[in-house]
Order: sequence, then C-alpha cells, then structure tokens
Amino acid sequence: MLRPQPLAAGDTVAIVSPAGAIKEHSIVEGAAATLRRWGLNPIISQHCLDCSGYYAGSVQERTDDLTSILADNNVKAILCAYGGYGCVHILQAVAPFIEKHPKWIIGMSDCSALHAVCVSKDIMSLHAPQCRHLSEFPDDDASTALRNILFGEDVSYCTATHPLNIKGEGEGTLVGGNLSVLCSLMRTPYDIFAPGRILFIEDVNEPLYRIERMLYNLKLAGIFDTLAGIIVGEFAQTKECPSMGGTLYEIIHNIVKEYNIPVCFGFPVGHCKENMPIIEGSYATLKVDDSGVTLKM
Repeated sequence: MLRPQPLAAGDTVAIVSPAGAIKEHSIVEGAAATLRRWGLNPIISQHCLDCSGYYAGSVQERTDDLTSILADNNVKAILCAYGGYGCVHILQAVAPFIEKHPKWIIGMSDCSALHAVCVSKDIMSLHAPQCRHLSEFPDDDASTALRNILFGEDVSYCTATHPLNIKGEGEGTLVGGNLSVLCSLMRTPYDIFAPGRILFIEDVNEPLYRIERMLYNLKLAGIFDTLAGIIVGEFAQTKECPSMGGTLYEIIHNIVKEYNIPVCFGFPVGHCKENMPIIEGSYATLKVDDSGVTLKM
C-alpha cells in the first residue's frame, strides 16, 4: 500500500462535503481554525457548504469538488466535513483521480466508501475525526493523534481489556469502517473483504437485528474464515434488544468466537468522542491478551 506523503507546515488541506449537507457551517470554520493552529493552510471547496435536498450539492457538484481537489497538486490532504449518505453516487467518477493523485483522505461514517476506493487502489487513508470533532475537541487524544499521523509520526494504541475479548495475535492489512457501508460494497470493485486482513467495524443508528444480519452475511460468505483479526468499535445509538438473546457485543462474540483469530471489543473508534484515527491500508499487528489490546500500525 502506498502511504501518502506526510504534511509539512504551510501545506494546504481542502475541506469537502462528498455526501450529506452540513447544516452547521460554524463547525467547518472551527475545523479550519484547528488546522491553522497546526500550521496548515485550510481551504473550503466550492460546494462544501451547499445544500441540495439531503446532499451537499448535486451529484455533479460533489463529483467536481472532489475530483478538482484531488487533481490540484497544491492540495496535500482532504478532510471530509461530514458523512451522512451519498458517497456511493460519486465513487466511479472519483476512483481514477484517487489512483492518479494519491493524498491523505480523512473521514469516517459514509466516507468509509472513499476509504474502500483507496484500498482498492492500494493507497492508505485515514478513518478519523471530521469537522465537528476537530472544531469541538481540537486538543483531545483523537485530534492530537490525527495531527501526529499527518505529520509523519508512527502510531500505536493500547486499550483496556474487555470481558468478551478473544485472545490472540494477528497481523495483516488494516481495513474497515462503517459496517453498513462496507457490506453495501461487497462484490463491487471496492469490496475490502480479502484474506489476511484485520477488520475494524463500527456503525450508528442501526437496529440490532440489522447489525446481526450484516454479520451473518459476512459469516455465510466465508469472510471471517480468512481474517487475521477483528476490532469491534462503537455502535452508537443502537438500542439493546434482550429478546434477541444477548447484548450487541455478546451477539457479535457468539458469531465470531469459533474462528482462531484475536477479537477485541469496545475499541475507541466510531461515532464516539474518543474516535481514534486508524490508518486504513497500513500493515498492522493486533495483540489481545489479559493485559488489554495493542494495535500497531
């Protein structure tokens, strides 16, 4: 996998909205202020603050924004302002530009689709906080880790143990993101589920039965047989449903426990305040033991 060049003081970072419209424009300026504090030069794309129904501009406008930014050699990284839904509309059009002009793409949620494109082109990207987080929590651990990665530092995380963790050690290419987005891309050119990979998953506002159904889809497709490890992050706004026979994490545990791979639960990634950045496409090691979890990227 190609790792985009680290940033340097004065480099330009473009803020774009490839999917849903961002209603609170102040958080875009707040994120820009954080980038300026880091010594970077933020710019806001032409249609970043637009609104076309649910979306941040028409399909063509969002496509034009992202492709023009990718083709601009003066722009060294791209920060997605917001997720929501809509990246799928522009994937085919932007994929050739991502391949030809590799640079850090930073985002999460629906932007997991853009990370999947990057993986398909053998380019690393950053599943990481977006504008709201950088505006409201500019100096927390997640924002600091993002800054350090962008400026070329190595990163590793150590987290506490969880009673449902499955001990073991695995290594492989680290991929993942929003579970529903990733499952929707199966059997497309942007399918990330390949043998030997470490998969991290998270989601938001999905009913428990839908999460279980997606996981069974992966199980029945033989995906879990080939993975080197699984990282289970935050599933925000998912209501527990005792009648389904267990908590969300217990249901996931029961689905994956038969595989001889390390699995950790409660990892700080997803739609949560402590959303630690993950380098998609990096070669990583995952160690789960009695003392906790170590992820090195």
